[in-house]
Amino acid sequence: MSNTFNIEIITPARTFYSGDVEMIILKTPLGEMGVLKDHMPMIVAVSIGPIKILKGGECLEAVLSEGFMEIMKNKTVILADTAEWPNEIDINRARAAEERARERLQSELSRVEYMQSQAALQRALSRLKVTKVIR
Repeated sequence: MSNTFNIEIITPARTFYSGDVEMIILKTPLGEMGVLKDHMPMIVAVSIGPIKILKGGECLEAVLSEGFMEIMKNKTVILADTAEWPNEIDINRARAAEERARERLQSELSRVEYMQSQAALQRALSRLKVTKVIR
């Protein structure tokens, strides 16, 4: 009896990942969430951060931006704005984005600008974390 379920991670640009996995762990607005086979059906918001995909005893790691996850009977679909494997991330670009976001957060911003800068900082830090540049 298999302990796997099917997952699809879809972005506007591509189907990022599709296959059977044993478990996923990702960030939601309420904290980290793990999904296993036979998880209760639900729809959950996905936050910026890493996703860990356990498949065949191996842990694959990637980074997701905001989106939604629908958990159905033995199938999970994640719709995210972006998804990247560590080898797809330009470290220098991520560092520059982190620096720009930190600089913007030091200036006077409207509430919307502040939230956009916070999101940009989270994306940059998550990208760097997945590439193991920062821990």
